[in-house]
Amino acid sequence: MCQRLTLVIALGLISCGAATQSQAAAQPSNPPNILVILVDDLGYGDLSAYGATDLKTPHIDHLIESGMRFDHFYANCPVCSPTRAALLSGKYPDKVGVPGVIRTHPKDSWGFLSPDTVLLPKALRPASYHTAIVGKWHLGLESPNTPNERGFDHFHGFLGDMMDDYYHHRRHGNNYMRHNDQEIDPPGHATDLFSRWAIDYLNARKKDGKRFFLYLAYNAPHTPIQPPTHWLEKVKQREPNISEKRARLVALIEHMDHGIGDVLASLQKNDQTKATLVIFTSDNGGQLNVGGNCGANRGGKQDMYEGGIRVPFCASWPGVIEPGSRSDALGMTMDFYPTLCEVSGVPVPQPVDGVSLLPTFLGRSQTGLDRTLIWVRREGNMRYQGRDYYALRKGLWKLVQNTPFEAYQLYHLGRDPMETNNLAATESNQFRTLVRQLMRHIQAAGQTPWQHP
Repeated sequence: MCQRLTLVIALGLISCGAATQSQAAAQPSNPPNILVILVDDLGYGDLSAYGATDLKTPHIDHLIESGMRFDHFYANCPVCSPTRAALLSGKYPDKVGVPGVIRTHPKDSWGFLSPDTVLLPKALRPASYHTAIVGKWHLGLESPNTPNERGFDHFHGFLGDMMDDYYHHRRHGNNYMRHNDQEIDPPGHATDLFSRWAIDYLNARKKDGKRFFLYLAYNAPHTPIQPPTHWLEKVKQREPNISEKRARLVALIEHMDHGIGDVLASLQKNDQTKATLVIFTSDNGGQLNVGGNCGANRGGKQDMYEGGIRVPFCASWPGVIEPGSRSDALGMTMDFYPTLCEVSGVPVPQPVDGVSLLPTFLGRSQTGLDRTLIWVRREGNMRYQGRDYYALRKGLWKLVQNTPFEAYQLYHLGRDPMETNNLAATESNQFRTLVRQLMRHIQAAGQTPWQHP
């Protein structure tokens, strides 16, 4: 059997421009394995590699150093479900029926994944990938939108939006833990379970020799901020001046980093590292009121400002992506779909909004990244009242509406990265151009139903 390459993709920061590699790499003819690691609510500044001084994430840092870091990478939404829909569809989430968060109770659920959308695991079938999701799904709680029904060969994780307790794994009293379609009730901290189940999956693929796509979706460091006690004590001993709130979040992140390290060590032990592309990123920015750090950006989770949507990103592919390389290209979660199709040598089976980042990974010049990027979120409760709010970026210009009840704001990110000087009144021509672009997107997305039929 020929040796297979594994692609591990770590999501993080992506910015505009070309890669800073010394030379362009050649793409191997044999498709790699693929490992996508998506974490939940990790802020731009909540890795030591991204500037945090009060936490230690050696395993994620090493992954970043082993490949390419993007400095301006964006999540498709400042909250969970829409970004996950974009990752698996290659499209803007409101175009696949997920403009907001999918939840247990219909009156507070704001999306239904379109049954017509071909998700990534099905797209990879022509390349003979065994496909799996371990961890958080959050794109449907029942048929027809469960992971196995939407194309994954293997599911070991949690269907819901969040856990009310990392040890009891319930949401509103419901047990959403599943092994494929079987309800399970395993003991242990969710982060430890997801790490162990990912390792079990990698070991199984080592045994049968099948090329794999593993989507490892941690629910950490999402609330509740519930690290194991010994991890919290370790942080407090090392950082005597840290607040209780911050210490708990740091401990939860460091515990997750340890689990990711175990997964990467399993790849190494199984002699799968050189055959795997690994990608790491977050689904949105950090939650500020629980101690999240979004770096030198305004806002955090739920915000359309940079802190809510700009996230860490890295891609590691030994022998293909140059270690220690960086890119200032603009990337977005929906780019995973066309990227992984190209990496795998399969055609993109449907029109997508994302762009393949493979040329940038290989250190080549790339066109198509100077594009308009759009964000939307629909939400209930009295703050949002079931309405949408938006952002749009074109070049260094950014249109922002941070609640449905305020006027659009206009910022120039090059001159005003903290988004403090609203130019909507003084740059009226630019303002009108971006608003018209956003209106066209709203019309196109309005063709897709978003409620359970």
